[in-house]
Amino acid sequence: MKTNIRRILVAMLLGVCVYGAFAVYSGLDKMGESLAIFHVEAFAFACALAFGNYVLRFLKWEFYLSRLDIRGINKTDSFLTFCSGFVLTVTPGKVGEVFKSLILAETHGVPMTKTAPIVVAERATDVIGVVVLIVIGSLAFSGGLVWAGVGAALVLALLAIVANRKLSLALIEIVGRIPGRLGKTAPKLKAAYESLATMLHPRNLVVPSILSSAAWLLECLALWTILRGFGLSIPVPLAMFFYATSTLAGAIIPVPGGLGVTESSLMAQMTELGHVDKGIATAAMILVRFATLWFAVVVGFVALSIMKRRYPGLLAKDTAPQKASAEVA
Repeated sequence: MKTNIRRILVAMLLGVCVYGAFAVYSGLDKMGESLAIFHVEAFAFACALAFGNYVLRFLKWEFYLSRLDIRGINKTDSFLTFCSGFVLTVTPGKVGEVFKSLILAETHGVPMTKTAPIVVAERATDVIGVVVLIVIGSLAFSGGLVWAGVGAALVLALLAIVANRKLSLALIEIVGRIPGRLGKTAPKLKAAYESLATMLHPRNLVVPSILSSAAWLLECLALWTILRGFGLSIPVPLAMFFYATSTLAGAIIPVPGGLGVTESSLMAQMTELGHVDKGIATAAMILVRFATLWFAVVVGFVALSIMKRRYPGLLAKDTAPQKASAEVA
């Protein structure tokens, strides 16, 4: 656990540097003037919308658990386990959220190979949901559908590979022939694939994708709410497009929490497409990132602390994070 805390602290320092650079770039005086007119209650509402995102995504987590026939986990433990995964939100593509599979394994004895693929399924349906929002938001101006096409291509490529059982198992078999530790992971990869194939079956995609669209819409509205806090009336579809495309860009490029990528995309779109003042755009970007990215980390730590009280032996060894990495590798 100490290793993960150090990683989060490094990511936080990186975030401070990124936000500081944007503040200097936009002008500290302009940013200060922008914050002076900001209505603080808008930030609180944005955090509430972000929490609504977590609740809807929890419902998706519950959907997947039921599809994998994982029973005997009460809703309180399940919700706290799900939120605990946010501790590692600042990992590339949020893959660190597989941490919740480790928690489930230690508290309820559910094999990680069975639940870890849920994280992949969550990311896949999140991408589908975000692409849907991009398509809707792109209707607000010309040229936006290009982004939707890129996102849709990525989704289709992922689903095509997973849906082709022969291709997937052939790839796993190739891995199994590789000498050393990598080759030994083949049996675990096969077990993980069986779970992933179940979750990404067409009949299991509709409900999670709808939940994902609704969940990420709430975070898009968080950006819209913060801009309203500065007295700006940006159309909802435009705010939706700004946030959804920036989120997708941050998820595709493997940097912790999309730091730098999401922020620069969000800033560029607000200033160039939305014609938002640079000082306000910088302040809005920083506030929405605190309300969505860093608020999630705080929620994760709170949930993990409660789980530690409910299960004192949880993560008793500092080797737990390494164990999680090894079991899903």
